[in-house]
Amino acid sequence: MKIDPYNHKEKYKAWRERVSGGIHGLSKQNSDLILAYLADMERGANIAAGSVKGSRSYNRLNCLRDKMHFFANQFYNKFEINSIIEISEDQLINFFSDMKSGVTKRADGKEYASVDTYARVFKAFWHWHQKVNRKKGIEIKDITTDLDTKQEKPRWVYLTEEQVRQIAETARFDYKVLIYFLFDTGIRAPTELINVRVSDLFNDFKELNIREEASKTFGRRIKLMICTELLKEYVKTKRLQSSDQLFDISYSSANRYLKRLATKVFGDNLSPAGDRYSNITMYDFRHISCCYWLPRYKSESALKYRFGWKKSDKIHYYSELLGMKDTIAEEDLFVDTTKTELEKRLERSEKEKELLNEKMNTMEMQMVKIMELVKQLKNA
Repeated sequence: MKIDPYNHKEKYKAWRERVSGGIHGLSKQNSDLILAYLADMERGANIAAGSVKGSRSYNRLNCLRDKMHFFANQFYNKFEINSIIEISEDQLINFFSDMKSGVTKRADGKEYASVDTYARVFKAFWHWHQKVNRKKGIEIKDITTDLDTKQEKPRWVYLTEEQVRQIAETARFDYKVLIYFLFDTGIRAPTELINVRVSDLFNDFKELNIREEASKTFGRRIKLMICTELLKEYVKTKRLQSSDQLFDISYSSANRYLKRLATKVFGDNLSPAGDRYSNITMYDFRHISCCYWLPRYKSESALKYRFGWKKSDKIHYYSELLGMKDTIAEEDLFVDTTKTELEKRLERSEKEKELLNEKMNTMEMQMVKIMELVKQLKNA
């Protein structure tokens, strides 16, 4: 059974129970709209054209309910609107513009991050609203056309190979193993990581099987190139059995430990990827691992397989090409057609050489015969 470290299903089901009579603190119009929208998303109904069909995951449903509750409250406070669908196109554009520029701030006074995510959620809701009404013969204008949903550049913590070694060697043993494992595998943490069992290690700890049911995208079997010996020692020391979780940890506790460790080793400076070393998390090691393996894999498809990606754009998203270097060689200057022509010339040259060798051998044999005849004539 797949372990969900965030308990998305339990949280959503519990919330559904609490709001069976309506969402507390919201107008009836907003409560009814949000509950109807989420009910359709649960069963995969009235999905907008161009969107992936099917029911939404509990993770996605929790995200939607939080964001929709946010819109309901914000629209009322800012525009005195009792129903989300009453907002005008101009009001909507101004609302997201203020979020992005920092005019509208969070409750803690900080600016909103990932405003593009909020925009995509509202866009999805509005397209659902259009589709539901279209079935009733009512056409609703798309007021979300000009919303900026371009994904913002993420900030994360980048470590070089040497920095990974520094932080790992400073950590206590179990975290040393965890760090090298995350760096080696690039596994999604905590979702895939927490589902790895000792039985998923193969070929004397040289291969890891990430099971289909534990993965966000697809199962895969990858080679362990860095942490094999450490894993052997770790499993032996911990006396782990085949069915045991490899890392039975709390992701929040693990992240707190990593943050303290990174601050101790690197201070509170900014890393090249824009975030402070003190903000490092287990998931940052997926980015770091991508940067490490990108120049080492000869095939893009093989790299995507290792990380469980279906699309190539994930490679740049996770690496931002940090740590890359120019690896061009003189032989790379020859394009394929030029190479082919050179190979043909080389082949012809080799054949000509073989013919010359044959002629030389023939001439040598003839000379031997001539010398024998001369010798016989002298002795006659």
